[in-house]
Amino acid sequence: MKGHSATLQDVAAGIRSLPDAKDSFAATQAAWRFFANDATTLPALMEPLLKAARDAVPAACSRVALVAVDWSQLHYLKHASKLDRATLVNQHDLGYELRTALLLSDVDGAPVAPVHQSLRCADGFHRTDAVGLRAGDGGTKLDGLLPLFRLVSGQGWPVSPVFIVDREADSVDHYRRRDAAGQMFVIRADDCRMVTHDGRERLLPEVREASRAAGDFEECRRVLYHGREARQFVAETRITLSRPGKAKQGRVSKPGRPLELRLVVAEVRDEEGEVLAHWLLMTNVPEEFDAATVALWYYWRWRIESYFKLLKSAGLELEHWGQTTALAVAKRLLVASMACVLAWKISRSVHPMAGPLRKVLVRLSSRQMKHETDSTEPALLAGLWTLLQGLSLAEEFDLDELRRMLHDVLFDHVKPPSPPPKREV
Repeated sequence: MKGHSATLQDVAAGIRSLPDAKDSFAATQAAWRFFANDATTLPALMEPLLKAARDAVPAACSRVALVAVDWSQLHYLKHASKLDRATLVNQHDLGYELRTALLLSDVDGAPVAPVHQSLRCADGFHRTDAVGLRAGDGGTKLDGLLPLFRLVSGQGWPVSPVFIVDREADSVDHYRRRDAAGQMFVIRADDCRMVTHDGRERLLPEVREASRAAGDFEECRRVLYHGREARQFVAETRITLSRPGKAKQGRVSKPGRPLELRLVVAEVRDEEGEVLAHWLLMTNVPEEFDAATVALWYYWRWRIESYFKLLKSAGLELEHWGQTTALAVAKRLLVASMACVLAWKISRSVHPMAGPLRKVLVRLSSRQMKHETDSTEPALLAGLWTLLQGLSLAEEFDLDELRRMLHDVLFDHVKPPSPPPKREV
């Protein structure tokens, strides 16, 4: 895990070699043996992450535990050695598909730890709750959400989870299944969703306009939108899903009971009142959580996108890893996630020494921070690697000895040895 506590480059995305290793080749071989070992299973590697989540929930989550769920495609177009690559967008787009459930704090939205991951390859799924390759959960990615929700709900946390998913999970049939199973959710709906509102069928944009005409929108907070300040407004109403659901495969109609849900409409507006973005959020959470809170929870969903960015382009260069199977990639991904958890823990810590440590790590990272930005996860990872290097060297060399070595090589002018005398013929 120390070897992953660093940002990488796409041309050097291999596992780092710590200073106490004999050489980089030995470190690479050790890592290869570790990932190839049959005893190194995904459930075993997942356990430290689950423990980190269990330990953090009492302090990080006050009323509920927010769990953001999303998919991310890992593109390996030029990695011909990965023989189990799956087809992603088209036959020329090959790689793996990663699904992650990320625990977030309901206090400030800070990421805590991944609590489940699966990686889809050509032959099936590698999941962190099972050993060996698994088939799909019913054929579609949405069919796999309810088993995932149940698995996370069984972790025994002191507060109940609320699952936050983007509009990819907008499905009438699956809304009914999740609600019947007692799972709380906040899901962004499509604009084309037809619902029953005030006794008549309407598209969700029509419901939104009705709320606007009724003056239901209230300003609740200031937010950042693409790096600039904006204002968030929310409105709430009750809607009913009365139409049959549709099975994704074959578009088979699936009638079901009418399901009443809360619709939270959130708008982000600039100072002139122009709408910059809007979200239509379907939820079954109790009304003790007001519309402004639900909108804030969804606003925090972007943290899982930041996690994917940290893995792929802003830190660990996941799409340049050289492991030749999806299972090896999944194993290394969990180890890399442990390093991310370390960075998040340092980032959100309120310990008196946390602030000075963050400053040290940013200084060691040589990263430039934006104005009024204390630190970033990539900077903390980069600085953490440098600190670990220094601590490892300090265990082997005396500080004065290191200074003397540097001084002698750079500044002492040593007379070069005399050339050997010429031999007389």
